[in-house]
Amino acid sequence: MEQYQVSFHRLFCLLFLSSLVSCQLDYRFYDTTCPSLSNIVRYGVWSAIANDTRMAASLLRLHFHDCFVNGCDASLLLDDTATMKGEKTALPNQNSVRGYEVIDNIKANLEKACPATISCADIVTLAAREAVYLTGGPFWAVPFGRRDGLTASDSAANEQLPSPFEPLENITAKFTSKGLDLKDVVVLSGAHTIGFAQCFTFKPRLFNFGGSGKPDPALASSLLQSLQGTCPNQANSDTNLAPLDPVTFNKFDNIYYTNLLNNSALLQSDQALMGDNRTAAMVLNYSKFPYLFSMDFGTSMIKMANIGVLTGKRGEIRKNCRVVN
Repeated sequence: MEQYQVSFHRLFCLLFLSSLVSCQLDYRFYDTTCPSLSNIVRYGVWSAIANDTRMAASLLRLHFHDCFVNGCDASLLLDDTATMKGEKTALPNQNSVRGYEVIDNIKANLEKACPATISCADIVTLAAREAVYLTGGPFWAVPFGRRDGLTASDSAANEQLPSPFEPLENITAKFTSKGLDLKDVVVLSGAHTIGFAQCFTFKPRLFNFGGSGKPDPALASSLLQSLQGTCPNQANSDTNLAPLDPVTFNKFDNIYYTNLLNNSALLQSDQALMGDNRTAAMVLNYSKFPYLFSMDFGTSMIKMANIGVLTGKRGEIRKNCRVVN
């Protein structure tokens, strides 16, 4: 029976998921070596969100920022050393990416249950799925077998991560360089249905859009007034926080797309999705059909979680996610 199941997985992967999931990854990878994996990760994520509701979005973002820099190899988790300047202190991550301690706690509990078995890269991937699911979003099956990278790169993080200040074509180019496409840009941007952004990431829209000395004329007036109160035009407001989705910021749903239709996106890079006929059509569909968004989001997350994975004898299984063995 076990042999049949493994063979079926390989056939299914070959016929239906070849563009989505590397056949080196396996949905049953830890079934015998660590059957408690999912429960331990879910409890760790649930506890973190119960303590800090923002942590759901933070864990999802941590996964995204790891995968976009040289693949999903948990390189983002590595601390700097005397000979390596890693990704944590890169401009897109410093004082921005959160959740490292949550992953540390989950890893420690997994080391007790299944020593030297679960990679940090797989923990980060599964924690992101749990963060979405526990906030009301979709559930998707996660294939496992990723191994952890042996190094990290500050310069790669600065170069490869999309920025909220970039035009849509630049962001799309960074996605396509990772094997993703324009649809994935629109779908994965929907992750902004939860979480917050610091004022400096969108303040130009409030006071000096495009160097005009005036607000972005496309921004809904009611939202503009609210944001100007949260982010006054002074430097000490740069790190203040505003919800990416002011309607349901703690619930993973499709309201993000409705916000775009209403010119109520917080980030200019999000609102830009309405400036391209192709992406605007997708935004409209996802605003109308929440089930379609949920289904496509899971598919795009699987694609993203397959970027540059290390498998087999490449990389290692770190004992501590912050340092190589």
